[in-house]
Amino acid sequence: MNKHWIMVFVAAFFEVLWVIGLKHAGDALTWTGTAIAIFISFYLLIRSGRYIPVGTVYAVFVGLGTAGTFFSEILFFDQPFVWAKFFFVVFLLAGVVGLKLVTKDQPSEGAEA
Repeated sequence: MNKHWIMVFVAAFFEVLWVIGLKHAGDALTWTGTAIAIFISFYLLIRSGRYIPVGTVYAVFVGLGTAGTFFSEILFFDQPFVWAKFFFVVFLLAGVVGLKLVTKDQPSEGAEA
């Protein structure tokens, strides 16, 4: 896994944070944190899209963010566990892993071919 894919995973982590912030932020501090998470998330997403096909980057970003949000709701916000949702999140993650496996990275600038 190269640094561009790591940026996608970090962007997805911050996506989970800002999605939680959009639902639960209630004061200036939490809204500021949400805005910072949005900025970091999209900055890393855009940067990684320069080196990895954009469609794949976006699909992986959204898939990981969806899965992370699903599990965060259960772990931190007492949402009930629903097997059907779990099944489809696992199905989504299988698609994300598949996209990652079939996508060839483009060489970085300055790298030898």
